[in-house]
Amino acid sequence: MNYFLTAGAVLKWLEAPSVYHIKKDELYELDDRAFEFLKKCSSDYGGNAKDSEFIDYCLNEVILTVDKVSIKRPPLIKSPVPSLRYLELQITDRCNLRCRHCYIEDDVNTQHELSPSQVKRILHEFEEMQGLRVLITGGEPLLHSRFEEINKMFPEFSVRKVLFTNGTLLNEKILKNLNVDEIQISIDGLDNAHDLLRGKGTFKTAMGVVKRSIDSGFEVSISTMVHSKNLEDFNEMERLFKNTGIKDWTVDVPCITGRLKENIEFQINPELSGKYLRYGYGDGLHASAAGFACGLHLMSIMADGKVSKCTFYSDKAVGRIEDGLRECWQRIRPIRLDELKCDCEHIESCRGGCRYRAELLGDPLGKDLYRCALYSSS
Repeated sequence: MNYFLTAGAVLKWLEAPSVYHIKKDELYELDDRAFEFLKKCSSDYGGNAKDSEFIDYCLNEVILTVDKVSIKRPPLIKSPVPSLRYLELQITDRCNLRCRHCYIEDDVNTQHELSPSQVKRILHEFEEMQGLRVLITGGEPLLHSRFEEINKMFPEFSVRKVLFTNGTLLNEKILKNLNVDEIQISIDGLDNAHDLLRGKGTFKTAMGVVKRSIDSGFEVSISTMVHSKNLEDFNEMERLFKNTGIKDWTVDVPCITGRLKENIEFQINPELSGKYLRYGYGDGLHASAAGFACGLHLMSIMADGKVSKCTFYSDKAVGRIEDGLRECWQRIRPIRLDELKCDCEHIESCRGGCRYRAELLGDPLGKDLYRCALYSSS
């Protein structure tokens, strides 16, 4: 009997040969023999093997099927090391809200957006670099003047598409036609705390979108920023999100930049923030590796075409999209944990925290005191 790679599974030639299940968001490392077999299974003719245990495992994980699958597969080109697995793609910096903690500076005269042709070229390059997950961000990405056109091209690419949104514009019509695998919605507290940060009525609207998105079959994750007005809400948020069926809940402290510099009343000091960073669950949207600081496999593209190691470093761009993703990626130097001025036993778990926060605190290789407070309070 011949077996075929399912439409939701795609081979990726990373540091180790792998197969990535886009819908399940699972990456499986392979030995050379399994990789060669699955390459045959990704063809129109399928593959056959005598290893029944491996076959059964792949069938159970929905990596293989006995039904013929004929779809266009992305090229298998060995990735650079370290591999670029996660791409933050800011398609526009326009937004319909004026959140008090937003890192994007106010300047209505310099709003930008990437064209559909630029987005298409970026996604092709990312796919060729064996990318796993594209994070579609803004501003508010649904405000892109040609979002419908961009949305229509998403199925062409064998990567997981995650839409970041504040939830205020995601109506039933958009949900019905949305070609993404996951929706991440920002919820920064319960009614009062969320609305104080993002605007009156936004909590009720966002939670309504959470429910409609789940009912429409999307996986939904939540992002929460710790601020001075939501500290009493975390236990209730945890109960609410788990009961609602949220896939991942990411909790972090916003960097004191952008609008937060002016909104002092929402800032929270490192010592207090630690216990709140214990909240949250799931695997998150990007990961590092042993021995390296945060962001080992991550790169960001801004709406003006600049490329940087993450969105916070947009003022220290390593290039532009015209240079090509591979060239820009090779200009980013990974940060090793042994370079950091961190001296506690938790460094492999903490990964040194956020390098941008550490830089704001005075030293790019110094401590992220917010993450330090988390582990010192454990």
